[in-house]
Amino acid sequence: MRRAGRMVAEILEMLREKVRPGVTTLQLDQLAEKQCIEWKARPAFKGYGGFPFTICASPNNQVVHGFANQDPLQEGDIISIDFGLIIDGFFGDSAVTIPVGKIDDATIQLLQVTQDSLKCGIAAALPGGHLSDISSAIQTCVEKDGFSVVREFVGHGIGRQLHEEPQIANYGVQGRGPKLKDGMTFAIEPMVNVGLPGVKVLEDGWTAVTIDGKQSAHFEHTIAITENGPEILTCLDR
Repeated sequence: MRRAGRMVAEILEMLREKVRPGVTTLQLDQLAEKQCIEWKARPAFKGYGGFPFTICASPNNQVVHGFANQDPLQEGDIISIDFGLIIDGFFGDSAVTIPVGKIDDATIQLLQVTQDSLKCGIAAALPGGHLSDISSAIQTCVEKDGFSVVREFVGHGIGRQLHEEPQIANYGVQGRGPKLKDGMTFAIEPMVNVGLPGVKVLEDGWTAVTIDGKQSAHFEHTIAITENGPEILTCLDR
């Protein structure tokens, strides 16, 4: 899983460097798929439940599962890219939200709070604790700054399948759910809205947008719980 996670991290970093005004999400999708093919890995999302793309590309008020397209990204946009692959029978899964050019201060804060909430959730993934410790840590981090946590979509176990039990909500109280043990692997992924927490799914059956049209951000890491604490598998710097 370390190998799968490292590949995911490297491809997301490649895509991050390509994001700028005028680039299309379809171009980013094609780059990610090409790199998977070169590395003899398989995109995790393409074909999963009928999803038609290698990345989930969700700009601005799109929360998750957005379709790549030929619309150029605009200065001031944000773009969430969720990406996973499978190699040697194991999955990696990660997401980042990237600014397109210069973004305003309020949007900078949204990205920072969402990324901080992921860090808080990971820090709470300790052997001997409970699954909801992760959920509670994320919610506390988000709501103290006046943002809201999406409830319809959750993190998950991951390993030989992309989505495994248990589901990991991004809200809740401490001390509930399964006990965390050395060797467990999770995909933790807070989705945070500027406005109301509610979302709706568009007619394509996939793209989820905020109910009030305000911006949303999404960050995700695949982690392993070890006797020394959580290890992030989908990052370039351990």
